[in-house]
Amino acid sequence: MNRFILLLLLAAPATAQTARPPAPRAFTLGIGVAPVYAPVWQGSRDHGLSIFPDLRLNYRDDVFLSIPDGLGWNMVNQDGWKLGPLAKIRFGRRENTGGSPFLVTGGSTALRGMGNVGVAGEFGGFAQKSLVGGRLRLRAELRQGTGGHDGLIADTIIGWSDRKKDASLLWNLALRATWADSDYSNVYFGVTTAQAAATGLPASRTGSGLMSAGVSASLTRPLGRFGRNGAITLFTSYDRLGDVTAESSLIRQRGQRDQLAVGLSYGYRFSFN
Repeated sequence: MNRFILLLLLAAPATAQTARPPAPRAFTLGIGVAPVYAPVWQGSRDHGLSIFPDLRLNYRDDVFLSIPDGLGWNMVNQDGWKLGPLAKIRFGRRENTGGSPFLVTGGSTALRGMGNVGVAGEFGGFAQKSLVGGRLRLRAELRQGTGGHDGLIADTIIGWSDRKKDASLLWNLALRATWADSDYSNVYFGVTTAQAAATGLPASRTGSGLMSAGVSASLTRPLGRFGRNGAITLFTSYDRLGDVTAESSLIRQRGQRDQLAVGLSYGYRFSFN
């Protein structure tokens, strides 16, 4: 699964505060599904429809686990700061179809001859600061890959979220950028001599720097009292590949820099001890 698709799953089922909510419990489980229409691999000009599961488990406000957010621990959690270790999974890329393991229709032949990229684990940490009553969020992540790639990746996010007074509608807007070293960029965008012979593309190597930058937005409608019946979220995302990746012969001849995606998710959340 491409990074920008992971970031599209912006909102877990929301909680509407129309009256005094029930007392919090230790564990919160979110179960959802999200059809997403997006480029089938990062940098692709071909689009397809994927249906992603969205499973999220939280233990209080200490430990979180989900595909978009990874496995993390808020080791520091006070005065608007959250800091701690983080582990994420990056799904592989298939040369016959693209980057989404949940693709249901559409695809791409542009990667044929490039070979498959395996699943990668990414391990590192995060720092987050909440301001303006929690509506403004500044977040940075740094992760080292292993498996499908051995690169170093950094994500930076500036997000703003708010809601109507009756909590009947919630919205989120985020600016983000991803930086990486050449060990990462060459796995996904470089073209080796062997790949050049198999694809007809010119051999090219990519460097370190800005991989992509973009903006995402979402609108969430909680359903039922306190959002107990879940929520529906409409979301969209636009990313533009950085110069480091855009200089790849794969992108110049078979891809494009502009990446636009849109999706709709439904999720249900419940708590237990």
